[in-house]
Amino acid sequence: MNLAIVGAVFAVIFVGELPDKTMLASLVLSTRGRPAAVWLGSAAAFVVHVVIATTLGTVLFRLLPPHVVDAVVAVIFLAGAGIAAAEAIREHRHRGEPEPPEVPPSPPGRIALTAFTVIFLAEWGDLTQLLTANLAAHYHDPLSVATGAVLALWTASAIAVTSGRWLARVADAVLIRVLTAVLLAGLGGYVIWTALS
Repeated sequence: MNLAIVGAVFAVIFVGELPDKTMLASLVLSTRGRPAAVWLGSAAAFVVHVVIATTLGTVLFRLLPPHVVDAVVAVIFLAGAGIAAAEAIREHRHRGEPEPPEVPPSPPGRIALTAFTVIFLAEWGDLTQLLTANLAAHYHDPLSVATGAVLALWTASAIAVTSGRWLARVADAVLIRVLTAVLLAGLGGYVIWTALS
């Protein structure tokens, strides 16, 4: 396992996940039950998605020639930048809307299963899933990529269920999305530059 790759993947996925809909879903679910149950359900769903994403990324690398993989990686990074920018615009437009009403607590087992289902469904085609597949294709090290991605997703989920309300008041989701877009655009440009060098 390459710790440099783990760290790089962690940083990209963590920043991409912070203001994400799955983090917000974890926050809302944690108001209905124990945060630990929400985190366990979310964590299990993230592991399944990371395994799928790294497998697809690795298969992509094995099937396509290197210059095509570089092109796909660059396009996905640039598309991710576009998605993050679009989400920043959408978030900016929805500022000031009321929060959803509180609901009574649910049993821990049911809330863990609900969290797994919600996160599992919400992550399909999500920015972080695409980035994980992309990073697996780029680095050719699925174990390091999967480790970094899982740790980033687990950390973001833990933040959501333990201090999500505080984070929502302190962190500017639009700014985080803009920074994510800039980071992904920079990574896309870097991949293009190294491919042409």
